[in-house]
Amino acid sequence: MKLILVAGARPNFMKIAPICEVLKQKKEVDYYVVHTGQHYDENMSKIFFDQLDIPRPDINLNVGSGSHAVQTANIMMGFEKVLIDYNPDLVIVIL
Repeated sequence: MKLILVAGARPNFMKIAPICEVLKQKKEVDYYVVHTGQHYDENMSKIFFDQLDIPRPDINLNVGSGSHAVQTANIMMGFEKVLIDYNPDLVIVIL
C-alpha cells in the first residue's frame, strides 16, 4: 500500500510523529511525508522533525507565506502533481 501523509504547520508536525512511528514498523506500507511548506523557517519546521524523529519530508511544496487563499491555491496546485506522480492508495491530511 502506498500512503501519503500531509502536514504543514507546527501542530500538524506533532500529530504526524506517532503515525510515522507506527508506519516505520509496517513493512507493507510505503509512506511519503509531504510538507506543504507553510512553516518554512527552521525554527518553525526543521526543529520539529529533528526533535520528534519524523522522517525528512519526501516532498516539500514550498508554498511559503501569503494569504490563506494564496497558500491554499498553491498547496492544491502542488499537491495535484504529487497525486499524479505518486498515485497513492490513501492520503492522510493532518489538521
